[in-house]
Amino acid sequence: MASEGGNIHWHEHKVSTNERKQLMGHKGVVLWFTGLSGSGKSTIANTVDHKLHSQGKHTYVLDGDNIRFGLNKDKKSLVEKCGYTEAAGQRFGVGFSAEDRMENIRRIGEVAKLFSDAGIITLTAFISPYRIDRDNVRKILQPGEFVEILVDADLAVCEKRDPKGLYKKARAGEIKGFTGIDDPYEAPEKPELVLDSNNKNIDELADEVIEYLKKNGYLSA
Repeated sequence: MASEGGNIHWHEHKVSTNERKQLMGHKGVVLWFTGLSGSGKSTIANTVDHKLHSQGKHTYVLDGDNIRFGLNKDKKSLVEKCGYTEAAGQRFGVGFSAEDRMENIRRIGEVAKLFSDAGIITLTAFISPYRIDRDNVRKILQPGEFVEILVDADLAVCEKRDPKGLYKKARAGEIKGFTGIDDPYEAPEKPELVLDSNNKNIDELADEVIEYLKKNGYLSA
């Protein structure tokens, strides 16, 4: 398969996906946790990661904040820490506008796909507020490899938790375009799993995710 420019070509791997599954002892899959800030996405994802790791499964968490320290640095970081020019920093840095959020999720989707192809159970914890961006990630994965998990928590509950103090800043006008305050959150229409973060604790929610994986055959090759 050639690119549109015709100068790069797709190279098939000699190790097949099925061979990787057999080696790992389970299937590669992307568990895409989405929800408002403070809903519990990262905490649940890391708890699932810990539980599966203790069972001998190969897992990795792609966390929203962590990714922005590296792969998706902002313009200022690229210029001041990586030596980019102002123009390059502007072009490749990822901020928090609607367009930047789209690019942030596109990059994460491509990375998650590589992890899944390698046979790893990949857990992503991003607000990913726009439905089209999540749907675009689903499209690049094989059927069944994208498991959309809505971490469902009311805005009032998330504001009460406010672990990073972001809602307080958004209400004070210090943060613009904050999801749930002055920017929309588009909940999944047909997620594979909905977690009731309003009323259940983290261990209960993590166990629901693992039970889903068991019932749907993801934890065996």
